[in-house]
Amino acid sequence: MALKRRKRGEVIRMKVTKSTAEPLLKLISKEIGFDRAQVIQVNEMIGLSDLDELIISAKQSLKWKTFIPRSPERIEDFNGDIFSAIRQKDLLLQHPYETFDTVVSFLELAARDPNVIAIKQTLYRTTPDSPIVRALCEAAENGKTVTALVELKARFDEANNINVSRELEKAGAQVVYGFMDWKTHAKLSTIVRQEGKGLRTYTHVGTGNYHPDTAKIYTDLSLFTSDASLGRDVTKVFNYLSGYVKPTDLESMIIAPLELKISLIKMIKNEMSLAKKNKPAEIWVKLNALIDPEVIDALYKASQSGVKINMIIRGICGLRPGIKGLSENIRVKSVIGRFLEHSRVCVFGNGFQLPSTKAKVFISSADWMGRNLNRRVESFVEIKNLTVKSQIVNQIMVANLADKEQSWVLQPDGQYKRHQFKPNESSFSCHEYFIENPSLSGRGRAALNAPPNLLNGRKKRKKTF
Repeated sequence: MALKRRKRGEVIRMKVTKSTAEPLLKLISKEIGFDRAQVIQVNEMIGLSDLDELIISAKQSLKWKTFIPRSPERIEDFNGDIFSAIRQKDLLLQHPYETFDTVVSFLELAARDPNVIAIKQTLYRTTPDSPIVRALCEAAENGKTVTALVELKARFDEANNINVSRELEKAGAQVVYGFMDWKTHAKLSTIVRQEGKGLRTYTHVGTGNYHPDTAKIYTDLSLFTSDASLGRDVTKVFNYLSGYVKPTDLESMIIAPLELKISLIKMIKNEMSLAKKNKPAEIWVKLNALIDPEVIDALYKASQSGVKINMIIRGICGLRPGIKGLSENIRVKSVIGRFLEHSRVCVFGNGFQLPSTKAKVFISSADWMGRNLNRRVESFVEIKNLTVKSQIVNQIMVANLADKEQSWVLQPDGQYKRHQFKPNESSFSCHEYFIENPSLSGRGRAALNAPPNLLNGRKKRKKTF
């Protein structure tokens, strides 16, 4: 009923440009039946989505250069056998620079593979005609045990997810809906495959949705692994979601809302202890949002203890960096450019100066907000493979921190300032760097060459802002 009422709900506010004529506003207010005080007038243009249809032909320089997302060379080295490639070594893809088609193929191949016994999958948001849903349906129709956790409370996707759940049930999949009071926001997929006389689990963990469309414009990470410990953890999480059996003794994963916030604060305090012992103490974080007060307080205390903290927060940030006596060791920036930064990464130095592959590295589905840490099922997965660690720390995080071209730095007063370039100062765009350089774990034959040098992406800037 709530979905049906959404389009007929009461008017909360109306946004108009300041140039809107007063008689027109009065007429609309009268006809719709809302108070003039509910009208918000703004200077900027509204309805910017309408500009999507503009075709710029005379000014090609204003358009982004086209690029084709890469397919992982290592999978090609195995003639497209993704299971063999994953079995050899963990694989981390960064979308959209590496194609999301690999995620789709992972499930499509599983659906048709006679050795695959079972598939478990979470779905928070996906497209109405999702190739992932089709693959799950095909797998169920082929006699495999398919369990899908479909989140019916995903805002604005409720109706689509109801249709998805019906489609899966019709194909013979077991559909579960998780908890009444918590949304399931974790991005997990696991495949159980018969190999020889035993079973092997292949796992995909993502920072973004199983949504082929947003994967073209959002930056997200996809981890593929056959690591047995993570496979056991993900199986326990699915048992928790479908049977309410609380997971215990997780080996490679922390989940919200059970332990994630407590664990984050504990790891922050560990860096504080290292700083007090005059050992290297650093934290690098990449998130969409940071507003949880307890985590912010822990970061303030860490700064006061001498922990160096670098944060890339795309959206809302409730922390004020650079305030003497409070947060002078914290730096916060946003990277706003061609792609929407969506991946969540946490790096704790653990007694080593960053960047270091000896750090503790995690990828996550959770932002540091009350809703994510307290009211959602979220994943926080430790990266153990050294190549993937190096890719995240030395390539992804270093490039984001080095970016000047599209970075806005948060000031102590809460204002953001863009980097002011000096004449002939070198510029660097992490988006351009990722477009031009393959990910470390995805390289196959190219791995015989030296890894890409971050400095190769730098260029002289021709203009200033």
